[in-house]
Amino acid sequence: MNILSIVFGLLLINGGLAKFFQYMPTPTNLPEAVVKDNAALMEISWLMPLIASAEMVGGLLIIFPKTRALGTLIVFPVMVGVLLTHLFVDRTNLVMALIIWVVLIGIIWDNKEKYLSLLK
Repeated sequence: MNILSIVFGLLLINGGLAKFFQYMPTPTNLPEAVVKDNAALMEISWLMPLIASAEMVGGLLIIFPKTRALGTLIVFPVMVGVLLTHLFVDRTNLVMALIIWVVLIGIIWDNKEKYLSLLK
């Protein structure tokens, strides 16, 4: 699970950096619903930097085993948004979103004792 966690953390860091610096090309054939959703997100000027920061901080924390549980808590809301977007708005990359969720659930399962202590 360590290698998957490191790859997952790096993926999140890259996603956050791409939101800040726009170095990844935007696909030109996005469905209209995705374009509208992205425009709505951009209307709230502080929201995309918040999402990007959560991805970068959470991704960095997920890389290291000692802070992995905290990083997962930070990125969980972002990953819920990713999954819901791919379920209800644009299903083209749904398989990738589900793979990411399998990794996320695996990380949560590996750290279940840390989460259970929060609930006691």
